[in-house]
Amino acid sequence: MIACPILSLPNLNSTASTSDPNSEPQARKLKSSSQLNRWSRARAIRSGRKLDRSGQAVAGVKSPPPPVHFQSTESSVSLETEKTSDGVEKTAGKSIYMISDGTGWTVEHSVNAALGQFEHCLVDRGCAVNTHLFSGIDDVEQLMEIIKQAAKEGAMVAYTLADPSMAESAEQACNIWGIPSTDILGPITEAIASHLGVSPSGLPRGASGRNFPLSDEYFKRIEAIEFTIKQDDGALPKNLINADIVLAGVSRTGKTPLSIYLAQKGYKVANVPIVMGVEMPKTLFQVDPEKVFGLTVNSVVLQAIRRARAKSLGFGAEVRSNYSEMDYVREELEFAGRIFAQNPAWPVIEVTGKAIEETAAVVLRLYHDRKNRCSMPRISKRY
Repeated sequence: MIACPILSLPNLNSTASTSDPNSEPQARKLKSSSQLNRWSRARAIRSGRKLDRSGQAVAGVKSPPPPVHFQSTESSVSLETEKTSDGVEKTAGKSIYMISDGTGWTVEHSVNAALGQFEHCLVDRGCAVNTHLFSGIDDVEQLMEIIKQAAKEGAMVAYTLADPSMAESAEQACNIWGIPSTDILGPITEAIASHLGVSPSGLPRGASGRNFPLSDEYFKRIEAIEFTIKQDDGALPKNLINADIVLAGVSRTGKTPLSIYLAQKGYKVANVPIVMGVEMPKTLFQVDPEKVFGLTVNSVVLQAIRRARAKSLGFGAEVRSNYSEMDYVREELEFAGRIFAQNPAWPVIEVTGKAIEETAAVVLRLYHDRKNRCSMPRISKRY
């Protein structure tokens, strides 16, 4: 098999090259994993390199490494001050390099979740940040090039590398070059391995060595999505009894996207619109009330959403007045509020300013609390 690429790092005992990524480091071999060897051999075959009988690439025949998948929210920046169009100086954002041997979903969402704790300074550019995602990095040479660039830019590195050898390479390089870094996947993987008493596979998500048979859970999700699509916007009210979750609310409270999001988690969801002058389906009041959740929103926000929606659909002035004028919006919200009050077992969730994921988290917490009798939801409580 072809040998894993050699990681060239500065000598640990040398102080001259410790913090300079441009210096020529002394070669230091890291122990390669069998999985990386297999990946390297497969890449060599795909790229047309000839292998000898031992699996080594023939000398003098070398193809360039696979392209690095690079995405960024902004272009690369220096840490110097720059001027805006109105002449005001501002500090360019610091960079966070996110490295993954898979799709990058885990590291990207972990970093974004953490950045949510700094919105107070991100908004006014007091601590501006540029994030850069490198996905599909399964080669040590690529990994070192990215970390070297991070050192030049003064960036932080966050990584999710399933192969222990790759993760060790990233950790050592960051330590030697003085780059702040964090291993997002490693600690939790080690903790679970210790708890289960089983070694992790070391394979990234989506690797060819991982086979996922179609499980009952997979078919459950597919069935839930099909059910939810058929039950959208009050369709087939006779099937409400078969739903796991029923959402009720006026137009533009996010019923459909919330339904689809929950369906992807395996829940059969139906949503029923509340419209003045339109009779609500009788089956809505016949299903288990613990399945039903009301959605409401601030009237000013709802009006803005409806105006944008009416404009995009090309509604005439008369239709817009009946749909997006404040008096009508408030009247319809009050109408929905009366229905919620008549059914006090329905929790009412305030969706103003909430992302779909946040609303879904509230729905599922209440759903499972009720199902498992973990706690007694407060009657007519707005969440």
